Amino acid sequence: MISPGTPITKEIEWPKDYWPEETAPGSDAAWKHSVEQVEKDLHAFIELLEKSDDLFAPFPHGSGQHLFREAVLLLDHTSYHTGEIVTLRRMLNAWP
Repeated sequence: MISPGTPITKEIEWPKDYWPEETAPGSDAAWKHSVEQVEKDLHAFIELLEKSDDLFAPFPHGSGQHLFREAVLLLDHTSYHTGEIVTLRRMLNAWP
């Protein structure tokens, strides 16, 4: 598994390099750290988008990928998991 914040300079192997070995955080502190890291990464990506002069410029280390493509992938991935969370909360009747 690639550590968060590590720049990806080569393609990674599916699915081995995409998933951690652990199935859940080991403690409440680890969970909190994980959530904080997701928020930190989100803000870093937004900053990257805001600073970009050309969202469609191919990455020098990729095979044609560009920042706009990565933004769409991130949006798609996040919306999928948001839908999963909504479904689980409905099933568990877990609404505040």
